Amino acid sequence: MIKDIFQFEFLQNAFLTGMIIGVIAPLLGVFIVVRRLSLIADALSHVTLAGIAASLLLEKKFLVMSGLNPLYMGMAFSVTGSLFIEKLRTVYKHYQELAIPIILSGGIGLGAIFISLADGFNTDLFGYLFGSVSAVSRADLYTILFISAFVIIAIILLYKELFLLSFDEEHAKASGIAVKSIHFIFIIMVALVIAASMRIVGILLVSSLMTLPVAASIRIAKGFKETIFYSVLFGETSVLGGLLISYYLDLAPGGTIVMIAVVILVVTIGLKKISSSRPVNNGVKS
Repeated sequence: MIKDIFQFEFLQNAFLTGMIIGVIAPLLGVFIVVRRLSLIADALSHVTLAGIAASLLLEKKFLVMSGLNPLYMGMAFSVTGSLFIEKLRTVYKHYQELAIPIILSGGIGLGAIFISLADGFNTDLFGYLFGSVSAVSRADLYTILFISAFVIIAIILLYKELFLLSFDEEHAKASGIAVKSIHFIFIIMVALVIAASMRIVGILLVSSLMTLPVAASIRIAKGFKETIFYSVLFGETSVLGGLLISYYLDLAPGGTIVMIAVVILVVTIGLKKISSSRPVNNGVKS
């Protein structure tokens, strides 16, 4: 594959995009998991699916829309969905978790309607659902580069605020942090990363890349920053390993990436159990 990367532009696009997604998806995933918002990735991924289906429908019905990249409409829907989640969280103050399944249900419903209007699935939509190496264009790569730069800069500048907000929202408010503004920026970042990741991982599997590496890192990390490090490491291993295996075995890259992440999770759980079951050596020789 290394040799082919230098020959084919679509492989270069897929490889570079995968490297970027392998960093920013688990990076945001750490904050999502710590804040117990894991399902938000599923909700926004289904809203993104509705946007992709709407874009493909418009492309099919109107020739003037044929040049529109579905990635952009997917992002628009994802960001809109994230804003609705924030609005619903204020409506249901005592049941804020309801906002996520409401938006998830709406995304599934809209997606089903748009797909039916487009006369069912087609090859393009299947690639968006489960990921496709050949579908990543140079324009997609540049878009993802821009999003990743925005996400990384935002996390560096707002790391302290995001850290406090993740572990103790009440203390963050008492400290004078603009909680609503920080959460707004955070959820917009999540929406953009989910939409950007769909080319490689697939809409239906992108939430796995944001949670499985984090779940594995939590088992072995001894601190928050170490959790971030292991999450990114496991994310990169899953993405690059998945792209390599899927290329040679002609498998769906999204499914392959997720299964590698599952294997990593199982291994870390096993290692944790082995280390915890070992007898503690108090220095007494037998």
